[in-house]
Amino acid sequence: MSGTDKSTQNDGAFFTLTDERDGQQYRLPLLSGTLGAPAIDIRNFYNTSGVLTYDPGFTSTAACSSAITYIDGDQGILLYRGYPIQDLAIHSDYMEVCYLLLYGELPSPEEKATFERDIKLHTMLHDQLMLFFRGFTRNAHPMAIMVGVVGALSAFYHDSTDIKDPEQRMLAAYRIIAKMPTIGAYTYRYSLGRPFVYPKNDFSYAENLLYMTFSVPTEEYVPNPVLVKALDRILILHADHEQNASTSTVRLAGSSGANPFACIAAGIASLWGPAHGGANEAVLKMLTEIGDKSRIPEYIKRAKDKNDPFRLMGFGHRVYKHYDPRAQIMRETCHEVLAELGIKDDPLLDLAMELERIALQDDYFIERKLYPNVDFYTGIIMRAMGFPTNMFTVLFAIGRTVGWVAHWKEMIADPKIKIGRPRQLYVGHPQREYIPLEKRQQTEIRGWSRLWGGGNKNGK
Repeated sequence: MSGTDKSTQNDGAFFTLTDERDGQQYRLPLLSGTLGAPAIDIRNFYNTSGVLTYDPGFTSTAACSSAITYIDGDQGILLYRGYPIQDLAIHSDYMEVCYLLLYGELPSPEEKATFERDIKLHTMLHDQLMLFFRGFTRNAHPMAIMVGVVGALSAFYHDSTDIKDPEQRMLAAYRIIAKMPTIGAYTYRYSLGRPFVYPKNDFSYAENLLYMTFSVPTEEYVPNPVLVKALDRILILHADHEQNASTSTVRLAGSSGANPFACIAAGIASLWGPAHGGANEAVLKMLTEIGDKSRIPEYIKRAKDKNDPFRLMGFGHRVYKHYDPRAQIMRETCHEVLAELGIKDDPLLDLAMELERIALQDDYFIERKLYPNVDFYTGIIMRAMGFPTNMFTVLFAIGRTVGWVAHWKEMIADPKIKIGRPRQLYVGHPQREYIPLEKRQQTEIRGWSRLWGGGNKNGK
């Protein structure tokens, strides 16, 4: 099949496909959004042609229509509900961005005050749920704990799991957004054996997150305004990013009618992957591997070698073929935080700053537009603020929660919603005859017992 023309007619635009096997032509509706490339409507294509489309990774497939976030990777544009991310990061705060993503418009002062108050009413966890943390080992990865605890919320808040009720949907949204900083902070404190700290209603969202994470019950905690602003920006910049892997996971889980807490837990699990939310954690691991500024040229050379599996983490982006608009904001914030904390003798941070300097001046990276991305700078900032590496993705999840919830709400309210059911190009055996066990010959396929030397008596 080949695309032959794009024609505009009175009843709309169409895309014509020609089957080169028999000359059959198919006129497919061409859909246009507010911004961005048009989309070929292939919903009835298989029924009329008997042919599937094949798109691993969905790089050319619009899985849904959405009014929440727009990205132009070639131009380096990121819009939340039409507002440039740069304007929101500089002039807004995370609670205002949450309201914008959930409701579609910026709030009035009265609406923002009411929204913040309502969120603060739901920041605490059910006392029985707090005992759930003790079921994990102290060295469990915080993301593993977060997946479990968020998934368990549906066992405690039965009055907000009816997805057909708009009021329950919004109540669930408020609860998830409010409780995520509490859950995230508790995963950290649990790993250290520190007592849990209740949230305070006179603190902002970012202040509460820092307070619940780092405060000591025996001393007064005074939030550092520079760090609060930096964390608030991190949350804003991670609040949504269109149909990424975790958001798509939330939508797919939600399409089955699963409760919102289960859907967000699924999104957290997807975010945990090193190719997604774990990228900023991977940046710090890479810097640790490099070890010293004197070895940077060696690793730069390895990054340029197409035969070397080493990758320079935190540079370039799958979507952005231009400078990541979030990265410039984080770069400035990063230097503000380092200056505020007076960090001058941290070898890893010194290494990161030198790597940034070299990469921004290297023609190889400039020509390929492999600029430092948001993951590079957020990892440095969070380390400087005192967060351990395994907490980086937790902070990402806290910020992204409102985006997941907004997409889930949008999907549930869409009358065209159907359960997600991708097709496949089957490449396995054709139908074959069953052979009784006693007549089968040994094959080269090895079972688990052979792979692992027969296992052991305890089944471990």
